[in-house]
Amino acid sequence: MESTAVMKRLIIGIGGITNGGKSTLAKSLHEHIPNSCIVAQDAFFKDDSLVAVDSNGFKQYDDLDALRMDRMMSEIRAWQRNPESFFASRGLKPQFHKIPEAQDEVHVLIIEGFLIFNYRPLNELMNKRYFLTIPYDVCKKRRCLRVYTPPDPPGYFDGYVWPMFLKNQKEMEEIVTDLVYLDGMRVREDLFSAVYEEVTLEIQRRLDTNC
Repeated sequence: MESTAVMKRLIIGIGGITNGGKSTLAKSLHEHIPNSCIVAQDAFFKDDSLVAVDSNGFKQYDDLDALRMDRMMSEIRAWQRNPESFFASRGLKPQFHKIPEAQDEVHVLIIEGFLIFNYRPLNELMNKRYFLTIPYDVCKKRRCLRVYTPPDPPGYFDGYVWPMFLKNQKEMEEIVTDLVYLDGMRVREDLFSAVYEEVTLEIQRRLDTNC
């Protein structure tokens, strides 16, 4: 009797502070993990004209209300329903992790963003959660070196970005469990290797069991 292939799924969350290395880590994982893809939260920002302004005149981009989370969830639900169709609709050609005898497949979704753990419906879908941190001074320096559209106004980091990071982190820690903190100051290759090893072990565990 022939074995029937089983489609298995793994959802990884890569969150953290602005300019902490989230995108870099997510892309590195994607490049090394077969049949993986990335859904980035930054792709779901509302139009600038729809983002609220606080009493200091700062655009409130670091708030869930600035994001179209309904659209992001629809994207993720589409992957959950059928990862192969999700890949095909985006012109992707995945390579699969398989056990030769059973031909099981593990599909991996990497969700990357600064508020992915603050949105409960999204957080509840994740199997592994990583959160990158860097010190205030390093974060401010990196932020100032990047060009944003629209650009950060004077005083935006200290007057809005950093206070919101602290607020969002506190709220996240009240609702999230099993969060692995990562030091964004580590050598990039070492950081990637540590996470990659954990993820590949989890992939193998799913291939070896009925997860």
